[in-house]
Amino acid sequence: MHGVKFFTGAAVSVLLAALAGPTPALADTIEAALVRAYQNNPQLNAQRAQVRSTDENVPQALSGYRPKVNVTLGTGYQYQDIQAAQKDRSIHNPDPLQSNSASLTVSQTLYNGNITANRTRNAEAQVSGQREALRALDQSVLLSAATTYMDFLRDAATLEVQRSNVRVLEQTLKQTRDRFNVGEVTRTDVAQSEAQLAAGKTQALTAESNLTTTRANFRRIIGNEPTNLAPGSPVDRFLPATLATAVNLSLVENPNVTAAMYGIDVNYLQVKIAEGALLPTVTVQAGVSTAYQQSLQVFRTNTASALATVTVPIFQGGAEYSLIRQSKENLAQQRLNLENTRDQTRANVVQAWGQLEAGKAQVQSAQAQVTASEIALNGVREEAKAGQRTTLDVLNAQQALVNARVALVTAQHDRVVASYSVLSAVGRLAPQVLSLNTTVYDPSVHYQQVRDSWVGVRTPDGR
Repeated sequence: MHGVKFFTGAAVSVLLAALAGPTPALADTIEAALVRAYQNNPQLNAQRAQVRSTDENVPQALSGYRPKVNVTLGTGYQYQDIQAAQKDRSIHNPDPLQSNSASLTVSQTLYNGNITANRTRNAEAQVSGQREALRALDQSVLLSAATTYMDFLRDAATLEVQRSNVRVLEQTLKQTRDRFNVGEVTRTDVAQSEAQLAAGKTQALTAESNLTTTRANFRRIIGNEPTNLAPGSPVDRFLPATLATAVNLSLVENPNVTAAMYGIDVNYLQVKIAEGALLPTVTVQAGVSTAYQQSLQVFRTNTASALATVTVPIFQGGAEYSLIRQSKENLAQQRLNLENTRDQTRANVVQAWGQLEAGKAQVQSAQAQVTASEIALNGVREEAKAGQRTTLDVLNAQQALVNARVALVTAQHDRVVASYSVLSAVGRLAPQVLSLNTTVYDPSVHYQQVRDSWVGVRTPDGR
């Protein structure tokens, strides 16, 4: 199965365990899979680009503090024919004049109701919120990668269990037919063996189909074909000691909660921006201009000006008041969203913690079930040889063992995935916490590169 090493029988019970023994030197590990997903997942890279785009809101807001400079150049032709009151003072020029002009204007806003300051703070809050959204997606991708990795191990082990079961059933059918030929069993026993073998083949085909689907998900999320996978282990060492501690940490560190908190800041500052439209605006403007041949009488005109303007809004149709009220309602909505997010986060932690505790118990129960089923099958086979058990009893015992092995593989899968789910619900499923061998993406690098940029059309990476 594409280079994956499988075990049958009792060895299946340790296929997914952390202490399954030494693994091949070139085996792929769950940590390496998480690194590939963190580095190459297209959804995650798209979200990083979204954060970089949001960074540009800050220099756009800061531009309100800076002067605006315009240069205007003009040229053209004009024709003048001036007739004065006295005919002897008429001025007539049959040739059109070529007029040229140039002007430089500098304007600076001194006060605009603190709109620029609030827009800057609003943009910075948006950046912080997007970083938390990126952190939430980091966790989602890493959890998906860990889950897919364990899914493949589970489905591959399940397929090998089912194939081993088919081989056993084929041998059982052969033995039953031999016994039928010598008159030890009836035709019914043969039919029962044939039916069980057909069912076993169906289960093997279903397991193979499931593995094909999981392989496709592995390629989509992690970025490569699964080959020679090493066992996955839980991450209990990174988890809080108690459920209460986990809940308290999640209300502080979960990125969905912190993103909602920054959302409140964004909406609060949006109210202040809307209120700024009711306050006066103070601007100063200076300019110089030169014009040539604007008329027949004047060859050149030089102009310089400096002007201060105070604009006091009185009534602008009422839209500004509606916008303020709307912004306040949005703020109230975001505060309620925060409470809802906290409640959902708390519920997610409790649910994941419960699944983890149940998973630990299920692994122990499944291991005991496998051990007991193996003993029972051996006993039924011996009793069948002595004529104390029927062929159907042997087939049922064999199926019970198969079911127990599949249950154990599933329980071990669920145990590992549940530990990652708790870590994600708390808000600590991150490369730094897991000590993954990868460079951690730092969104503040791009932010510092563009925050105080006045000019330039190229992105920091040269595009």
